[in-house]
Amino acid sequence: MDEKKNSLLIVDDENANLKVLTHMLGSDYTIYTATNGLNAIEKAKELVPDLIMLDILMPEMDGYATLAEIKACKEIQKIPVIFISGLDSDEDEEKGLSFEAADYITKPFSAPIVKLRVRNQIQIVNQMRTIERLGRIDQLTNIPNRRSFDERLQMEWKQAVREQTPISLLIMDLDHFKNSNDTYGHQTGDVILQTVAGTFSQSFKRPGDFAARWGGEEFVVLLPNTPLDGALEVAEKIRSDIENTSISAIDGSKIRVTISVGVNSFVPGKDDSIDTFISNADKALYSAKETGRNKVVHN
Repeated sequence: MDEKKNSLLIVDDENANLKVLTHMLGSDYTIYTATNGLNAIEKAKELVPDLIMLDILMPEMDGYATLAEIKACKEIQKIPVIFISGLDSDEDEEKGLSFEAADYITKPFSAPIVKLRVRNQIQIVNQMRTIERLGRIDQLTNIPNRRSFDERLQMEWKQAVREQTPISLLIMDLDHFKNSNDTYGHQTGDVILQTVAGTFSQSFKRPGDFAARWGGEEFVVLLPNTPLDGALEVAEKIRSDIENTSISAIDGSKIRVTISVGVNSFVPGKDDSIDTFISNADKALYSAKETGRNKVVHN
């Protein structure tokens, strides 16, 4: 399957310019076009392209005014904009860049220059996305980290309050993990954490279920629109899957681990607290640990 192309929105009131730029760039990018500022803003909101190429001299709403509108709109303000213009003096270019344009390309177009400048901006966009993605992924287990979980919980909590649907939380802790580290070494400890993280997707029934590494040997699972009985079923499936998984230690020996799970399910109201929701799941986990481990306990 081909990798998805980055997308460009080209804005120019001259169809000839749109055709030239589409011909230059169409083989490398998905191209959208607009012929005036208002249409450009509408299309940017609808399509959210990776880069906008914006003519300055347009009737009714020029490029400067269009860029100002883009920067004022939260959903599209981070899209980089390259001005394209027949205004080719240093003063014109300085003015364009002072409006927070990412770059400035003059007409008539030089194909190599256009391609290089567009490629440079697209590379920056892709690099920033990679950095952002990595900032939300736990590097050892390759599942979402606590920051990512906190963001997802805020979103799902608001929806549960709005729609008055149940939301469930599982907090899990590996049993005797320090002993495993001491006995088999930290490399095997890392393998254990990676193996446990890999079992979650097998235990989930719906794409909206969300697992993350909470920190250390703790993991969390968020189950939107899930009542207690459904949450307990998922929790028991995770506990059983982990107990029945054979893990290869660095020395070649086979080991098994278990996990304790605390569960809390709740239909939140607008005055309820996320912190209390998490705390109650954590108390259930503590109870599972205190009463024998390798079990599921609900609040």
